Amino acid sequence: MSILVDTNVLIDVLEEDPQWFEWSRSTLDHHKQIDKLVLNQLIFAEVSIEFDSAEALSEALPPRWFHRVDLPWEAAFIAGRRFIEYRRRGGARIVPLPDFYIGAHALVSGFSLMSRDAEFYRRNFPEVQLICP
Repeated sequence: MSILVDTNVLIDVLEEDPQWFEWSRSTLDHHKQIDKLVLNQLIFAEVSIEFDSAEALSEALPPRWFHRVDLPWEAAFIAGRRFIEYRRRGGARIVPLPDFYIGAHALVSGFSLMSRDAEFYRRNFPEVQLICP
């Protein structure tokens, strides 16, 4: 199974978040043994703010554990459409468009999604299989 790993899970581990570190670390450790963990450019960019160089980030998220996959064009369209639906339902502007792109990427690529944002993804991408606390 291929699993797109959301930014929040990676930040939990990198920053040793007091609330989420253990769940995120143990879930990543478990799935990297049996599944293919996937990152895209948006996730890589969001995590990059914690690093001084792309090399340091690549060392922290080694390609042997985290496969790099390009964002599909079809996901861009779906992300935009789901964002509009979200706004029409009264969704706040504080939810960034990249979260919709991440959900759409998982959807069009048939990936599961590992995230702590279960409520957001269940509401906006109910078709995507989630790995969440």
